[in-house]
Amino acid sequence: MELRHLRYFVTVAAYGSFNRAAQILHLTQPPLSRQVKDLEAELGVPLFVRGTNTARLTEAGELFYEEARAVLARAEAAVRRVRGEARNETLRVGYAPSLTTGIISAVLKKFQTTTQRVRVELADLSSREINALANDGRLDLAISLGIAVGKGVPGFQWTVLRRLQPVLVLPETHPLAKLQRIPPTRLRNLPLIGLAKGNYPEYLPSVQGLLKPFGVSPRFVSLVNDGVSTLFAELEAHHAAAVLTDGTTSIMPRTLVARPFAPVLSGTSVMIGLPILRPKPHAEVFARLLREEVRGLHKRKPAAGRQTKSQH
Repeated sequence: MELRHLRYFVTVAAYGSFNRAAQILHLTQPPLSRQVKDLEAELGVPLFVRGTNTARLTEAGELFYEEARAVLARAEAAVRRVRGEARNETLRVGYAPSLTTGIISAVLKKFQTTTQRVRVELADLSSREINALANDGRLDLAISLGIAVGKGVPGFQWTVLRRLQPVLVLPETHPLAKLQRIPPTRLRNLPLIGLAKGNYPEYLPSVQGLLKPFGVSPRFVSLVNDGVSTLFAELEAHHAAAVLTDGTTSIMPRTLVARPFAPVLSGTSVMIGLPILRPKPHAEVFARLLREEVRGLHKRKPAAGRQTKSQH
C-alpha cells in the first residue's frame, strides 16, 4: 500500500464518483478503478458500493476514509516540516461573523499563542464568496451554513461546528418587540428585510421553508447583498423585521432586539470545512480549537441565557 493509493481512495470517496475523481487527479478512469480495486484486495474488504456514475462508501470504507485522511495529513505535515514551509505558513480562514460570534477572537488568541510562526488571514465573506474561494483552492478553512455548502463545495470535508436557532430581529420600538416570543403566524403580511440571493442564495429558500408549515409566505420589502450590517440599517430605515439566527444578537445595534419563535423553528447547522486533499496541519488545529471553544460556550450558556432574559 502506497500513499498514492490512499490519495486515490480519498478523492473517490470525497466526490462520490470515479469519473469526477479521475478528472481531479488528472488520470483516466480505468487506471484509477484498478488502483482502488488493488487497495480493496489488499485490505480484504470492499470500500465502495459502485453504481451508475456513483461510488458510495461501505461501512468499512467509512472507517478507512477517516484513517486514510489522517495518514495523508501527517505525511503532508512531515513534508512541510522538512521543506521548512511551516515556518512561513499562512492560514486562510473564510467565515461569517454572525456564525462565529463569541468564539473566533478567543480561538485566534489561543492559536497564535501556540503557533506564533503561522499567520492567520481572516476574511469576512458571504456564503457565495466562501463557496467560490473554497472551490478555487484559496481557503484553508471555511465556516459556513450547512444549507449553503451542501452541494456547493465538493472538494471540502464538512463537519458540524454548532447549531443556531432562528430569531426575529426588529427595532425595539416595533409593535412585535413587546412580545417575548413570536408566533410564526404573526409574520403573515409583515414587512421583512432579507439577504439577497446574489451573495446569499440559501437565505430566501431557507426562510420560506421555515414559514411554509404555518401557511406564511414571507413579504420582503428589501433585500441586501452586503451582509447583516447593512441589513441592520435597513431594519431601522423601514421599521421592519428580519428572520436571522441567534448568532447575530451580540453584533446587533442596541436599538434592535431579537425574539425567539414559539413554537421553536428548526435550527441551522454551522459547518467547518477543510480541503479533502492536502489539508494544512494547522487548519486541523484551528478547527479543533473552534470545536473546543463551542463546547465551552455551551457550558457557559445557562448563565448567559439568564443575563439576556433579564435585559429584556
